[in-house]
Amino acid sequence: MTKIALSEQVKKLPASATLAMAAKARELKSLGKNIISLSLGEPDFDTPDFIKEAAKNAISENYSSYPPVDGYADLKESICRKFKRDNLLDYAPNQIVVSTGAKQSIANIFMALLNPGDEVLSPAPFWVSYEAIASLVNAKFVSIPSSFDTDFKISPEQLEAAITPKTKLLVLNSPNNPSGSVYSKEEYYALAEVLKKYPDIFILSDEIYEHILYPNASLISFAAIPEMFDRTITVNGVAKAFAMTGWRIGYMGAPEWIAKACTKIQGQITSGANSIAQRATLAALDASPQKIHYMVEEFQKRKDLIVSEISKIEGFKVNNPQGAFYIFPDISYFFGKTIQNTLIKNADDFAMFLLEKAHIATVSGAAFGNPNCLRISYAASVEEIKTAIERIKNALSE
Repeated sequence: MTKIALSEQVKKLPASATLAMAAKARELKSLGKNIISLSLGEPDFDTPDFIKEAAKNAISENYSSYPPVDGYADLKESICRKFKRDNLLDYAPNQIVVSTGAKQSIANIFMALLNPGDEVLSPAPFWVSYEAIASLVNAKFVSIPSSFDTDFKISPEQLEAAITPKTKLLVLNSPNNPSGSVYSKEEYYALAEVLKKYPDIFILSDEIYEHILYPNASLISFAAIPEMFDRTITVNGVAKAFAMTGWRIGYMGAPEWIAKACTKIQGQITSGANSIAQRATLAALDASPQKIHYMVEEFQKRKDLIVSEISKIEGFKVNNPQGAFYIFPDISYFFGKTIQNTLIKNADDFAMFLLEKAHIATVSGAAFGNPNCLRISYAASVEEIKTAIERIKNALSE
């Protein structure tokens, strides 16, 4: 069977840039290269013991049957309590859907709401999978540009200018992957003022990094804006804050009719998420966020270190992110320059240069909608970060 038989959606679907860089790094490691990976968005902490104990108990208690498609009832109640405690959102269990990771939650929402030709708006930079998932449902993905000078955030005027009669969904992500930028309450309310004029536009608020927030930054859920609650789908999960990437649990709070539609879709694709992981998630969400604050404190130390040191390297312009665990420096200074006999034409070239010459894995900003930048994850040890910075300095000095 030749690849000509593949669907048009699959043929135009890009490979995940973050996973592609991780695969390239693994390939070099297999050849004996000492690669420091600063490409994946994955905490380098172990899952907390109290969560692992909950999973062990679930195995002992024989949670081995098919779970409900939309999640266990007591887990959905726990998610409602979490939304109320952390986000001041009043969701009922029938508005909650538990999925195999927040990525599946987002895919469910896109499939439930979008028809071919509908437009999805997203500020750039954006998480790579938003555009890919829109492509899979034949929707048109429209990015709204931002830059280093605006702290990678868009203005109400930009939002309004991007809206057309075909706009159906706006995707917001704060704290942001890849920039680490956080929208303030005032900034979100200003965007909401624009959206009030367009009642047929829905909002997907991706809040997966909500607990990785640094001092002096305040966070608001978009659905907490009263006029936006009935139009907003709030997506979250346990991967980032609880170091549970491999457990694959995400969830949404949504208007009931959207939650039912997503449950219907999920029932035909994966059915319920892993039963043991769901029981572990219940323990995670019922715990105080203070139980994971040690991770946030460590991320802040690393953030302060990498921002301070990278900004000293000529050609790197770095903002000071207020959340998540990435920096997103503007590296356009290097475009057109030849370094170690390598011509740097764009961010893709620069990321490959760092991998091959400095043995540092990063991700080109082009994959996130900003071709002047580079995403660097600091979900790595302090020693690895220090070594990586020295390698970058040495590679560029040559």
